[in-house]
Amino acid sequence: MTEHTVDAFHFGRFYLVQPAKGGHRSGMDAMLLASMVDGRGAIRVADLGAGAGAAGLAVASRLENAAVTLVERSTLMADYARRSVDLPENADLAGRITVIEADVTLTGKARVAAGLEDEAFDHVIMNPPFNDAADRKTPDAIKAEAHAMTEGLFESWIRTAGAIMKPGGQLSLIARPESISEIISACGRRFGGLEVTLIHPREGENAVRMLVSAIKASRARLKVRSPFFMHGENGHKFTPFVDDLNNGRTAYSRR
Repeated sequence: MTEHTVDAFHFGRFYLVQPAKGGHRSGMDAMLLASMVDGRGAIRVADLGAGAGAAGLAVASRLENAAVTLVERSTLMADYARRSVDLPENADLAGRITVIEADVTLTGKARVAAGLEDEAFDHVIMNPPFNDAADRKTPDAIKAEAHAMTEGLFESWIRTAGAIMKPGGQLSLIARPESISEIISACGRRFGGLEVTLIHPREGENAVRMLVSAIKASRARLKVRSPFFMHGENGHKFTPFVDDLNNGRTAYSRR
């Protein structure tokens, strides 16, 4: 295992083993994604492209009746996820978390054989690679795989989400705003009732992320929700609302 750190999230309600230097390190994006999952009863959640498992663990930390499956293609990152689940500090969550080492883009029998059965999940979350192929590339191969977008990525990932999700289940993802047309196209007839929220660093600054949720087989129209701002006018302190989302004190539920 490469050099790593063990980091606390949600004020120590769960911990994550992740690369110290190489590879992808989880942070705000994963916590915002996790905040989109809500539910009172027992639910099954799949975290596609889970990395070390930050978003999925955050869901399990906040929702005591959520069973979470972490799906990760990279052998190295899947190992970080397993080590995260096995931490003594995560003992209360471990029984509700499964790690599957598999390519999100698998289809048909190969996908099912990997452990991703048809119509098995109530909620699917994803934080797909978001950098355009033309962007400056990192020399870190693991980080490049986690960040570099490939052609047709949203189509293949959202296709898998539609296949493994129960009718009426919710898809949630975080992405860059410029990907909105690809996401809408990929949802196609699989998902409807899209809700889009733009996230801005501060008032007056351009959006840098967006949250998108959709319901399988819904025919409801797209809604653009009120944007929110990460920071106040001065400094880097999160707004109280964003701080609550980041630390698992509240959910960002659908309207």
